[in-house]
Formats: sequence, structure tokens, C-alpha cells
Amino acid sequence: MKLAVIDPGVFAAGIFWRHEPHRCLKAWLHGLLTPVVSEDILAQYEAVLEQIAEEHRFTTDSGIWLDALRQSALWVNWEPMRKRVCRDFRDEIFIEAALTAKCQTIIACNPELTKLERPLGIDLYTPHEWLDTLTRRQRRLLD
Repeated sequence: MKLAVIDPGVFAAGIFWRHEPHRCLKAWLHGLLTPVVSEDILAQYEAVLEQIAEEHRFTTDSGIWLDALRQSALWVNWEPMRKRVCRDFRDEIFIEAALTAKCQTIIACNPELTKLERPLGIDLYTPHEWLDTLTRRQRRLLD
């Protein structure tokens, strides 16, 4: 089971558009990764989904995706870190969730996260970079 924390931008883009973030969500649906989620992360997903749907007047039912996430994610009650790693304190919850779950991967499109260099041993990938870690056979599943 490959664990990954997915930032809200990747999660929302994966639902509303059909580019690399969508392929990351397909990887989850195909069992290639298990998302790590906390209540705070879920709340951010919901807020970003609502904001994007309103801004773009999308009618996509994101509730189906959130329900699937609630059932299949690894849920954690994250523990605050003693040392701040991110410039924006709101991004700390992703690193804290990864640490709590002993997860080595965060998939993010947030530049505040992706510019960090392996904070506390966690690999930070853009969707493109993470998809490049998959085998050719795994990537074909996502096409």
C-alpha cells in the first residue's frame, strides 16, 4: 500500500479537469495509492471544491469523490510538529498528516509545498513528478 497525502489543489483539479491531477486520482481508484486524510485536510478539500465549483459554475457532483475518499483513505489524527517547516502555517497539516501516517509522499501543486526539499524526509512531488515514479504498466492503467 503506497500512502500519499494529496493537497487540495491536486484533489480538486483531479475532479474538475482531466489532466495529471486526474490521473493521480485514478491511481487511487486503481489501488496504486491510498490517500492519507485528516478532518482538517477533508475540510480544505471541501472548501476548495466549493470555491472552484462556484467560480467556474461547475455542476460536477464532488460528493461522490468525497464519499469514496471517506471510505478508502487512511484517516489520521495528526500531531502538531514542534518545528515549523512551511512558510504558510496552513500547509503544515499536510506534513503533519504524512508524519503521523509514516507516509513518505505528498503530491502537491501548491508552490509553497513543492519548493520544500524533503521536509523531515518526506518526498514532495508535483502530479507530473509523482506519475513519473510509476512503472510504464501502472501509467497505462491511468490512460
